[in-house]
Amino acid sequence: MNSLWNWLPGVIDRRIRVVAWASLVSQIVIIGTGGAVRLTGSGLGCPTWPRCTEDSLISTPEMGIHGIIEFGNRLLTFVLAIIAIAMFVLLLRLRKERPELFRLSILLGLGIPGQAIIGGVTVLTNLNPYVVGLHYVLSLVLVILASVLLYRVRRGPKRDSWGVPVAVRGLSAALISVLSISLVMGVVTTGSGPHAGDGGAARNGLDSWLLQHFHAWPSYVVLGLIMTLIAITRAPALAGDTLRRSITGAGAVALVQIGLGLYQARNGLPEWSVGLHMVLAAVLLALVTTALLSGREVPTKEAVDQFPQPETATSGR
Repeated sequence: MNSLWNWLPGVIDRRIRVVAWASLVSQIVIIGTGGAVRLTGSGLGCPTWPRCTEDSLISTPEMGIHGIIEFGNRLLTFVLAIIAIAMFVLLLRLRKERPELFRLSILLGLGIPGQAIIGGVTVLTNLNPYVVGLHYVLSLVLVILASVLLYRVRRGPKRDSWGVPVAVRGLSAALISVLSISLVMGVVTTGSGPHAGDGGAARNGLDSWLLQHFHAWPSYVVLGLIMTLIAITRAPALAGDTLRRSITGAGAVALVQIGLGLYQARNGLPEWSVGLHMVLAAVLLALVTTALLSGREVPTKEAVDQFPQPETATSGR
């Protein structure tokens, strides 16, 4: 038992970093596979839950490709659970030195069965669009948690002082807020559209044309905020490398997202574009979360000279 305990990391090492990356990547991947379930009409490929049928835990040949797709997505949940358990175990020896990592691993671990239960409710309610939307929103929350976990593993605990001026902090906070609105509006818009996951599933009955605009407007604001941050943080004295890289990546993804949105609106929502739109939304959220967190990185000497920061944090983030 002692040898097993001694095998566990006493410091952040390669094993923890690899599993932290796996956690974030897998949370994004399952959004893609969940989208595939919906966009191929396989939402009821397994017509009940937790079994796939009343008599079988797994899909049967009679269920065809839809059963395979839906059951495959359910199996991926177990992969996420294994990754979450691995992270929890690897952090056991560090739970006192890095309690924030240990708490994040617990939250991620609890989120996975929570997702499975909501997925079950989705099936049992015949793909109710609001339950389906909640399923996606919780996936995005888990992407945020996995992004925070990975950032803390790579960059260390939260620092007491800020490394960026007030303007950058304000723009970053506005960005994550408007992005959240855009994502929620995207979920509601999808719930009014044609991709129900099954031909017999209900839609939310709202005006798709109007909702497309309610989703697009905050998306344009998101792009404007990102471009403003890119311009401001080009100066080394105003931001660290992590903030510049993450916000630049966010800008590239946001441009692709807006292009995809316009393409969908003009071409009848092709399935492939909707699926890619869902995955890139998660990638964008991860990048913006990283940018927000990196505002506390150690400032350069130039930043300290030009923008003196308080010794203690003024935010609970």
